[in-house]
Amino acid sequence: MNEFTMNDLMGLMPYAPIIAVVITVLLVMIAITIKRSHMITGTITVVGLNIGLFTLIGQMAGIITSGSQLPVAEQLFVIDNFAQFNMVVILICALACCTLSYAYLADFKDNKDELYLLMLLSTTGALLMVCAQHMASFFMSLELLSVPLYGLLSYTYMRNRSLESGLKYLVLSATASATLLMGMAFIYAQVGTLAFKPISIMLGDVFESPLLILGAAMMMFGIAFKLSAAPFHMWTPDVYEGAPAPIATFLASVSKVAMMALAVRFLIDTSLLALPSVQMLLMVMATLSILAGNLLAVRQTSLKRLLGYSSIAHMGYVLIVIVSIGTAADSISSMYMAVYAFTSIGAFGVVTLMSSPYRLAGEADELTHYQGLFWRRPVLTAVMTIMMLSLAGIPLTAGFITKLFAILAAVQGTHWFLAAMIILGSAIGLFYYLRVMLTLFKRPKQFIEFDVAGQWGIRTGGIMVIAATALIVFFGILPNTLIEWASLARIW
Repeated sequence: MNEFTMNDLMGLMPYAPIIAVVITVLLVMIAITIKRSHMITGTITVVGLNIGLFTLIGQMAGIITSGSQLPVAEQLFVIDNFAQFNMVVILICALACCTLSYAYLADFKDNKDELYLLMLLSTTGALLMVCAQHMASFFMSLELLSVPLYGLLSYTYMRNRSLESGLKYLVLSATASATLLMGMAFIYAQVGTLAFKPISIMLGDVFESPLLILGAAMMMFGIAFKLSAAPFHMWTPDVYEGAPAPIATFLASVSKVAMMALAVRFLIDTSLLALPSVQMLLMVMATLSILAGNLLAVRQTSLKRLLGYSSIAHMGYVLIVIVSIGTAADSISSMYMAVYAFTSIGAFGVVTLMSSPYRLAGEADELTHYQGLFWRRPVLTAVMTIMMLSLAGIPLTAGFITKLFAILAAVQGTHWFLAAMIILGSAIGLFYYLRVMLTLFKRPKQFIEFDVAGQWGIRTGGIMVIAATALIVFFGILPNTLIEWASLARIW
């Protein structure tokens, strides 16, 4: 009996980081029932995420052993190097979003604790998503990520735009889920299995089946909804604009990383990328995303909407990587999404530090709110400037390295048109990123609507934003470490 129990315990060790987050959810629930305390709830959340992160890093470094070598494959989930790399990124991003939320909610008069609970639940879904290798785990983990986001987006309900954001995301997410389920049903009807790898084995017999192509197309549409890829992007900027600033950060980092990792594993494991119709669909979505995202961002005066359209363009760049090099896309797509997530934390982090959850004060959303920021907050201006340069793909930032790898991937796959699209999109993007930077250095306005606290740099949110900036600069100047880490992110 003892031996059986020990074997079971060792079998659960690879899932220890996820279990740590689940236990943190339970502890936060208990803490809320005993006594509402923003400090206690926030501390438990951060400690739990740190335990999960350090456990995961210990496993990757071989300090903590699981009794078996990677990968650890079950029927629904697989823990491999690809899953572990993306789990590290997700836990770091969740930690950053929680610390930013703590500063954001400091003066919030209503209940604050449930935000951490919802964020932890959503993070658990994201961690399970990157491990999913079955249609059932695909859908369950996706819903575990999405459902808490409805409440998170509407959390500052006294602002009408926040309620609108939650409602629009609900409709968007429900549409995506319905489309995904229908696509899964068509694929199952044709191949008779829901597991990813068996689909690739049976694909040869039904390669040109209309039912399989229809199912694959519907699943691509559902994934595109979740990634905000064009032409399924219509409400994305509205959701970003209305969302509380730290939740917009969560949406741009944790949610995007998890969904892209799941999409990459699904496409590679099922071998659906071998279908010419799927390749053509991805090429069209990538091209439309780059054009729509960049061209629509040019006209924006709202910083959050601008970053929302920017995210659409960046999803297009990653889709180009996937369609260009196929089964070798796991490492480069993971590296791109990691850098994009850290850059989003820095950019949205500045917005968060300058914003308020209340209707009267509102959020520092308009570009005019940042006019002349350099003359009173030079360090914060440096953070925003570096993030804009990274998103634009300027050398000496990590964004340049990932853009370069995306172009090289398109060239390697001999997709010259797609390589040209990345270059064209980056050229258009440079215009509106420079516009944001120029606004920061303009002559300041006489009346300042929004500003950060005097000692913002020594608070938790400020430290996290500065740390994200340091990472972007470090990986931009010395990219070898990032490239080596990303090269380990291989799907089993």
